[in-house]
Amino acid sequence: MNRQFFLTHSPINAMFTKNSSDFVVSEIPLYPFSGEGEHLVLHVRKKDMTTWDMLQYLSEVTGCKVRDFGYAGLKDKDGMTTQYISLHKNFEPKLTNFTHEKIKILDTTYHNNKIRTGHLKGNRFFIRLKKVNPIDAKKLQDGLKKISKEGFPNFFGYQRFGIDGDNYIKGKAILEGKRKERNPKMKEFFINAYQSYLFNTWLSKRIEISRLIEEFNVADATRATNLPKEMVESLKKQPQFFKLLHGDVLHHYPAGKAFVCENVEEELPRFLEHGITIAGWLLGGKNIRAEYEAGVIEKQIFEECEPFLDKLNGSRRFAWSFAEEVEGVYKEEEAWFEMHFSLPKGSYATVIIEELIKVSL
Repeated sequence: MNRQFFLTHSPINAMFTKNSSDFVVSEIPLYPFSGEGEHLVLHVRKKDMTTWDMLQYLSEVTGCKVRDFGYAGLKDKDGMTTQYISLHKNFEPKLTNFTHEKIKILDTTYHNNKIRTGHLKGNRFFIRLKKVNPIDAKKLQDGLKKISKEGFPNFFGYQRFGIDGDNYIKGKAILEGKRKERNPKMKEFFINAYQSYLFNTWLSKRIEISRLIEEFNVADATRATNLPKEMVESLKKQPQFFKLLHGDVLHHYPAGKAFVCENVEEELPRFLEHGITIAGWLLGGKNIRAEYEAGVIEKQIFEECEPFLDKLNGSRRFAWSFAEEVEGVYKEEEAWFEMHFSLPKGSYATVIIEELIKVSL
């Protein structure tokens, strides 16, 4: 996939390494814990290990089966991450003298229910880029300001596609009946990669269209996008980079229902205020579809997939997301650019980094 970038500055030659000093992730819970109940909640910090590896070790220490732990999401292996996990409080005595070089229990509390997958608001990130010169630091600062104001394209990160980046090809082959996969988890993983690939392809197309409308005159943009001249004239009046189209599937943000955009002028103020966003399609049947001009573009990307629709349950994913509490600091003596930002669940910090440095990781 030829990913389109939203920011316009030239590529930045900075060094990014996912280690415990330069990449730190802190989970933001969806709700406060009650402080009482039969479930012990651990606030844990881990370094350079997967969530699964951490749970396996805690299982060996406590005797609690891995499947009986509760967690809201899986965290990166590389870097330092903090998250909340739960287990029955009967296992608490086994943790009295717990020590591990890569795992630290920061705090404990109790809750009435087991933590469930998806029960998180998002994640707070600290990221350090190295070997950054003053000119590039200015680009990074300006880029962060634009992202803070307008949002960012919510691509699936490279992690979704495997080491070789070809998991989506396997997923498509499975759906076409050209590949067998006995492991149900791997089968689902490959198919999800194909859904993610199509989503990213569609989002890149929409960014390309927005770029053409933003930078070309009406006549050239009309020819390049194949949209009606009157629509291009209207789209050019939208003040933000990412243009909303008639028929887009919009979604209340950060939570709520999806609906088809019938009147762009009425919905645009809510998009600018981050009250709604556009939702891209994750391939599958029985799901709300884009209509009108937006539907034409969506169909062009997903047309090859019509035979697969009945095999999958489709859904909608935020295509344009919003970072919060965005901060950037340049330390010229060390040539470091350090940033903090919070992202909603499902968004990738690496996508922000790629957007800022204009280079795929």
